Amino acid sequence: QVQLVESGGGLVQAGGSLRLSCAASGSTFIVNIMGWYRQAPGKQRELVALITRGGTTNYADSVKGRFTISQDNAKNTVYLQMNNQKPEDTGVYSCYARPDDLWGQGTQVNVSS
Repeated sequence: QVQLVESGGGLVQAGGSLRLSCAASGSTFIVNIMGWYRQAPGKQRELVALITRGGTTNYADSVKGRFTISQDNAKNTVYLQMNNQKPEDTGVYSCYARPDDLWGQGTQVNVSS
């Protein structure tokens, strides 16, 4: 069993930065991909970024060049550095892990214009 705990959400002005963290605990050896999804009010959940255990990354087009996903394998933690944020980045950001489609509880990010 793997548990995911996110931290780092909050309120930021447009153009500002936030960093999210997701710490995995439990049977973390089974995890091969971790990442972040987000859900804006009234919209479907969408992929933000993924990273494999080997370090390969994948980003949504809307965040390329602004967000960076990284990991500390020793701490079983994944980070999402969000720079130059826009109001459309507002939403609940949830940590995700494969192969068992695990989700964290979500953390709210609000970007004001």
